[in-house]
Amino acid sequence: MERITINIPDSQSEEIKSFLKSRGIAVDNPKTLDIEVYRKKIANIGVWTDEDLKIFDDNRKVFDNFKPLEW
Repeated sequence: MERITINIPDSQSEEIKSFLKSRGIAVDNPKTLDIEVYRKKIANIGVWTDEDLKIFDDNRKVFDNFKPLEW
């Protein structure tokens, strides 16, 4: 089963939902955003240090110096 999202004008929302339900299509209510839960969730996002990012610089230097074999 596929899931699709449709943006419906507020003035026609109930009519379109009713039509879809009459055709056997399940209509989910949009999820509301709980700002407190969201703030707690993003507060746990990790921060990369310069030491963490150093590996990317090292790998970029190696890749830049890579010379592919000629055919």
